[in-house]
Amino acid sequence: MIQDKIKNRVMLVLLLGGLFMASCNQKENQSIEDPVARVNKEYLDRSELQNIVSLKSTHKDSVAIVHSFIDKWATKRLLIEAAEFNLSDDKKSEINALVEQFKSDLLIKAYLEKLVQQSIDTIISEKDLETYYNNLKNSFLVDDMLVKMAYVNVLNDNTNYNKIKKKFTSSKKEEFDDLENMSLQMKSYALNDSIWVNVNQVYEKLPFLTVDNKSTYLKSGNYFEVQDDHSTYFVKINQVLERGSITPYDYLKPSLKQMVLNDRKMRMLKEIEEDILKDAKKNKRYEIFK
Repeated sequence: MIQDKIKNRVMLVLLLGGLFMASCNQKENQSIEDPVARVNKEYLDRSELQNIVSLKSTHKDSVAIVHSFIDKWATKRLLIEAAEFNLSDDKKSEINALVEQFKSDLLIKAYLEKLVQQSIDTIISEKDLETYYNNLKNSFLVDDMLVKMAYVNVLNDNTNYNKIKKKFTSSKKEEFDDLENMSLQMKSYALNDSIWVNVNQVYEKLPFLTVDNKSTYLKSGNYFEVQDDHSTYFVKINQVLERGSITPYDYLKPSLKQMVLNDRKMRMLKEIEEDILKDAKKNKRYEIFK
């Protein structure tokens, strides 16, 4: 079945190739190996039509896809020719300079990345992370609000409603820890109040909370309950860091490794560039004329 489809696609490409070749004279056809279209002296080879038609395409769609591909190819060549003819020499020189600059930038970037990958130390210890953080922590500021909190959302008709509330509000750690064993009776919950979370995550957990009312609810040491027609939220706010506060190490730690790695890359790139320049001067391959 699939082989038949492949044969049909091959036959279709051959057929379309024959139709386009019919418009070219014999001398022109001999200029490339297997042309299917021509724009002045430039040809489209049949090999470039491979894999442009999906096996799932109908015959009608396949014909349209091939025609569209060839038309786009022809349009691009015609526009290039028109641009070459109509643009001024100064404009074309400017474009060529940009192309050369882009090519140079790509070559340099690829080469430097190769050198860095071969030499960089990717092992990052806890001490490395802490040192990096301590050196720059005054730059790591909270952009909105960070919160440590715990909450449970319980249906109002839950038979264990009072039991869950009692354990959640208990000052005894073992009582609070036992809530995890009752998690199947909760609509939603988050019981680890030692982890910093962004306030945007809090909005997702507590739908009654908004940008306008967050200052009313989100206060360090606050406890509150919010009830709707179906369920009740029990919420404990352990700690809050306002906008502009220094971002805690624990919150940043997952991102610090990449920061340290990027910093090492930047320093290594600078060293490579300096070494290349020094070596060229030493070997008389680079000099400045006075």
